[in-house]
Amino acid sequence: MPMKLIKLIKLFPVFLLACTISATALAADPAPASKEEAMALVKRATQFAKQNGKEKAIAEFNKSTGQFVDRELYIVALDLNGILLANAGTNPKLLGKDLKDIHDIDNIYFTREELALAKGAGHGWINFKWPHPITHNLEPRSVYLERVDDYIVLAGVYTRK
Repeated sequence: MPMKLIKLIKLFPVFLLACTISATALAADPAPASKEEAMALVKRATQFAKQNGKEKAIAEFNKSTGQFVDRELYIVALDLNGILLANAGTNPKLLGKDLKDIHDIDNIYFTREELALAKGAGHGWINFKWPHPITHNLEPRSVYLERVDDYIVLAGVYTRK
């Protein structure tokens, strides 16, 4: 097995854990978030970043119970090379890791697509399948992103059946 694939296989469970947010927060309000709410959260986060600077914004985005976490919505930040800067504080071990080679079950390399969109239009939606943090079922996920200087801010919603 190629070494790169072995590394990805080892990284996948850690990345999956990082996508898990507080079950208590989800249980308190089980209504799924909407695409409009995801977009509003990203816009609020980018505004915060522009007003407070990158360092303060990244610190705030990494708080698992901070102002940028709402049910399954949480802010993720990546630099323009695919390095994870923030992920709602759910798994600090992933911070600084390159996520370009992460893909979904359909081999959609969504981080690569996010980076291409950020470098092009600077904002928009990416769709892929990802395990839901509570049910652990593979579900369609739509992520909205916006570029802020040399990094991107994103949040996504699950399409529940």
